[in-house]
Amino acid sequence: SATSEFLEKDLAENVMIVDLIRNDLSVICETGSVEVPRLLGIEKHPGLYHLVSDVSGVLRNEIVWHEIFDAIMAPGSVSGAPKSSALEMIARLEEVSRGPYCGAIGWVCDGEAELSVAIRTFWSERDGLLRFGTGAGITWGSNAASEWEETELKASRLISIASGKLTNVRAKA
Repeated sequence: SATSEFLEKDLAENVMIVDLIRNDLSVICETGSVEVPRLLGIEKHPGLYHLVSDVSGVLRNEIVWHEIFDAIMAPGSVSGAPKSSALEMIARLEEVSRGPYCGAIGWVCDGEAELSVAIRTFWSERDGLLRFGTGAGITWGSNAASEWEETELKASRLISIASGKLTNVRAKA
């Protein structure tokens, strides 16, 4: 199958993320409207294959933007499950704020929005330094050395872009 290129861990992470998003959306959507039209799809992008699932729902009429953001941030793809405990653990263990990394980037206009989780994204602060964040999904079945290797692989692609020496690194996301 097309998903055989991904490890069992990758598939489990994606299903966990879908479950978290379904739960997040159920808070702000019409009862019974949350659906998963695509589960474990594969998209090919320059330098990587990306495992993709789509989750959708019909917002309740009274929902406003801040309620949407309150319900969906931080994204399950960069927090984990159970979400509240994972976010508490991240706050305790990470020594530096993530900044824009893992937040939302996009646009909101006239009641519509197109947003993405800010991964593989550069930003610059007042000090003029170019920054990015990177990481790997840690699960019960994780191997620390493999997770570190995944983190380095993701970072190497960004470093090559920033240095102007683009390398052809293949990564799974």
